Amino acid sequence: MSEQSGSPPTERERTELPIERGFPIERVNEIAEKEGRAKMHYRPIYTMHKWWARRLGCVFRAISLYTLLDDPEKVEVFEPGKNNETLDGWGDETETDVASLINRVDMSDPESLWELYPKDVRVKDKKILDPFMGGGTSLVEASRFGAEVVGNDLNPVAWFVTKKQLEAGETNVMDLEAAFKQVKEDVADEILQYYKTPCPNGDHKADVMYNFWVKELDCVSCGHTVPLFKDYRVAKGRYENDDKYNVLCPDCGAVTLVDDWQSESVCDDCGHGFAPKEGNVSRGGKYNCPDCGQKYAITDAIQELGGYDLRLYAVEYYCECCEQSGKAKSEHKGYKKAEDADVKLFSEAKSEWESSEDLHKFVPDESIPEGHETVNRRPLFDHDYIQWTDMFNERQLLCFSKLLQRISEIPNQNTKEYLLLAFTDSLRTNTMMVSYDMPYNKIGDFFRTNSFNPPTYPVENNVWGAKFGRGTFQSNWDMVKSGVEYANSPTERYVYNGETVKTEPFNHGIGSNTEIHQGDMRTIKAENEYDAVITDPPYYDNIIYSELADYFYVWQKILLEDEYPGFDKEKTPRAESIVTNPYFDKTAEDFESELEQAFTVIKRALKDDGSLTFTYHHSDSESWGELLESLCNVGFEVTATYPLTADISKFITGESVSFDIVVVARPIDKTEPASWNSLRRNIYRTARRTRKQLEENRDLSRGDIGVMEMGACFREYSKHHGKVQRDGEIMSAKEVVQEIYGIIQEASDIGVEDVFVDLLDSDDPAFDDVNKLCRGTNATPEELKEICLYNQDDGFELGTWDNEKRQAYIQERTNGDSDDHLSNLDKLQFLRYRYEKGQAVQNYVDKWGVDDDLRELAGRLADVTGDDTYTRVLGDRDITSY
Repeated sequence: MSEQSGSPPTERERTELPIERGFPIERVNEIAEKEGRAKMHYRPIYTMHKWWARRLGCVFRAISLYTLLDDPEKVEVFEPGKNNETLDGWGDETETDVASLINRVDMSDPESLWELYPKDVRVKDKKILDPFMGGGTSLVEASRFGAEVVGNDLNPVAWFVTKKQLEAGETNVMDLEAAFKQVKEDVADEILQYYKTPCPNGDHKADVMYNFWVKELDCVSCGHTVPLFKDYRVAKGRYENDDKYNVLCPDCGAVTLVDDWQSESVCDDCGHGFAPKEGNVSRGGKYNCPDCGQKYAITDAIQELGGYDLRLYAVEYYCECCEQSGKAKSEHKGYKKAEDADVKLFSEAKSEWESSEDLHKFVPDESIPEGHETVNRRPLFDHDYIQWTDMFNERQLLCFSKLLQRISEIPNQNTKEYLLLAFTDSLRTNTMMVSYDMPYNKIGDFFRTNSFNPPTYPVENNVWGAKFGRGTFQSNWDMVKSGVEYANSPTERYVYNGETVKTEPFNHGIGSNTEIHQGDMRTIKAENEYDAVITDPPYYDNIIYSELADYFYVWQKILLEDEYPGFDKEKTPRAESIVTNPYFDKTAEDFESELEQAFTVIKRALKDDGSLTFTYHHSDSESWGELLESLCNVGFEVTATYPLTADISKFITGESVSFDIVVVARPIDKTEPASWNSLRRNIYRTARRTRKQLEENRDLSRGDIGVMEMGACFREYSKHHGKVQRDGEIMSAKEVVQEIYGIIQEASDIGVEDVFVDLLDSDDPAFDDVNKLCRGTNATPEELKEICLYNQDDGFELGTWDNEKRQAYIQERTNGDSDDHLSNLDKLQFLRYRYEKGQAVQNYVDKWGVDDDLRELAGRLADVTGDDTYTRVLGDRDITSY
């Protein structure tokens, strides 16, 4: 354990925080489920610019509420929308007294303090640190409570995004509108002139929403030009044609509607017959030459040929003239073949770009650096992307440079930076690195897969933006402005009696009394300074955000390199990132060591009675063991853990993380020796007591309860870390975690059948639900899969009685030498299947017998499925003799 100066108060002396006694998981998740789908409406401040793995605002608001309110004498509560009306003015003082609300929080019922979630709560004399601030959610939410907040992040893009969020509450919206209006007057028409197309309905121009391009290669065998289409879909039909598909005729290039893109079709224009599904690109990244039949790796061909060509083949347009004249939606907005005029317009833009050398300083001149994301995950360089500008065509570079040049001339630095924020966020959908999302008729997002994945038929957005379209500069500016408006007058949304309620604007804006820094958090020198650290630290094998952020960084640095330290390098920091990175030989052991260094800095920065609350991506006992080891080694004890399942759609190395968890820890002065036998008994009793308390009083899943059991058990262990002896040797935290997993399962009689019934009772169950429901039980996802209670061969499927794979598994065992290995669930599903097929079941009922456990399970299956055949096959002779 690292030595620290001073002696922190013991657990008995320090005030126990509400978050250590309970946390309203149910209430947070019901908001998070909605907020996650509609961030623009709940908290538009977080939609101003992309940052990865950003936590939902409601999660950190709830964490702040339950962490900062420990002294009722320093808390003021204002009613939103009512000028300076405090808590005393809106309720019965005996029920709404802050001290009472705080004191009533416990594990059985943590919701008393939740009454303050939609109120404008202000807390005095609190100083909060987030050393891994990322997208800044923790700082924004803590600042709304009036706390002094200090943030830090290694990445300059994260620093800049968070800076603008925290400054938004003190930014004048009218100043922003005036600046945008001036930029629009100066360059919008210049940009939009390059996004016009002949309207198919008359002798006038329509606006281009998207230009569709395809990469082409000359066959290495015969020289025939091969367009790299996987298939010939352009987009799904819309309006009255929403049951059809727009496809490209490979013979004449017309865009035509077909009923089924996977079947043989005929072009309306030329009569050519073709199957739209049959393109020239096959699995494994090979092209198929339609002339000579050669199959060849695309990246090999690109290297041998020295690159590829791009051809404009289609346009999505919107015509204001046709809309105003009353034409149907499918006529004034649709898809068409690219014409000579479209090709000529691009050629003009390309010529202007090539002759405008003065504009070239407003686009990046850096090469794409080598790294895990660019070399190991996706061979970006094999696709001939060397410079950052290779990700854009000449028309995009021309329009970007004109726009960025004009933004650079804005005299007010703050206003200029908000325009820059909109500009760089629009790069997600304004690049030749995105394709069209055909089923949804919209452009894709560059970072949808969090990787550099070059498409074979990219789509070019309208940089400024037509009336319709996604991700344009104009639409991104609207989001930035909405974020600033929200920061000036934030609101809150919460769920009451099943309905979402929106508060009136709060009396206090976002971001006063804030300070942020860019750099390695391990250089933070603070000591005994912060009341709380609230953060979301890095996960050991997470996506390498620093490499992805370079895409924004190289554009932002054009205007910021002379303004702020950190924007004067060719790329964002790599070696200092606390994350595994195979390209730089940074291992899991490196991560564990560096995370321990980070916790050491955090402990030093905290006041003696301070708290550390952080969210963590948790998947298995190994990562839990690493976390607990790092925390305890530097002198923390875990005081609570809570699951947050609403933010579960995180993808790490292609798979969903099992759980997102809140961990609460406090500095501890010293640990006490203990034998494993005595500690094991305490942990076992703690697990049993915690589970019983939660099952009796809370509406939580078994998985959620398991996580909270785990936290209670970790608390017991962390009081003795480094001094737990078994057979004369000190146990490591990793060893103890493995034992705790087993103890929690021992303390539970919940098994495979219980988990499966819960899955049946879930709405649209998925693999994440299997993970969630197995936690804290005797069941494992692997066990359920092995006995075919779910499979993922063709998407996620439950092993119900009529599932082919599940029934094959049961039949194999039923036909064996003995029925002893059949579970009650096997038997009931087997009987249900035979009944459906009109086969006799009574002989099996007689053979197996009917005990209470079998009847009880049949009743539960009947309840959750609405199928009473499960119970009738056990007792109604008319049916069982079928």
